[in-house]
Amino acid sequence: MSDGDLSAILLTLKLAGATSVILLLLSTPLAWWLAHTRSRLRWIVEPAVALPLVLPPTVLGFYLLILLGRAGGLGSAWVALTGDSLAFSFAGLLIASIVYSLPFAVQPLQTAFQAVGNKHMEAAATLGASPFDAFLTVASPIALRGYLTAIVLTFAHTIGEFGVVLMVGGNIPERTRVISIAIFEHVETLQYDEAHRLSVGLLVFSFLVLLAVTLLNRRSPVRAG
Repeated sequence: MSDGDLSAILLTLKLAGATSVILLLLSTPLAWWLAHTRSRLRWIVEPAVALPLVLPPTVLGFYLLILLGRAGGLGSAWVALTGDSLAFSFAGLLIASIVYSLPFAVQPLQTAFQAVGNKHMEAAATLGASPFDAFLTVASPIALRGYLTAIVLTFAHTIGEFGVVLMVGGNIPERTRVISIAIFEHVETLQYDEAHRLSVGLLVFSFLVLLAVTLLNRRSPVRAG
């Protein structure tokens, strides 16, 4: 394996790990709100969260590139603060991955929180637990499989993404060149052996992810109270 491919693998793992951690923190309150709110805003927020599932990656990547570019709202603010551009940088790639992988974190957590129901939280409240304490000590352990599924799916989806990362990050070695981009580059230059090695690795990884998710969901979900 070449140094360039090894660098792409390490950068991809770094991106997937950072995306998974950040999305877990951001998605938990959002998924809890979606699971329990009666606000009419839910009917706008829920499809907005799921939009990356149906929106072509190049379309999402295009608008993210505009937003993160030097003339974009977020990009221009970032340039004023740091002097660097968000587009074609690891930071921009991370933001794009968070947006594109959002539903893979929110939806499993929302389903898990809906399964927790109200009975367990009400029981904790009668014992004097605050809502936050009840969430940490009661709801979160019950929803553990939802957390595990969210982490696995987010990590795997980030590793396999191509369209968004190509639009926002391009192909800069050791900065934005991830595994999917490396495979594309090998195919373009007719280096099929190198493309085959990376592709087989992703194929095996994807199968193991699906197997892990299947095993995590074999047990019956907690019934709502």
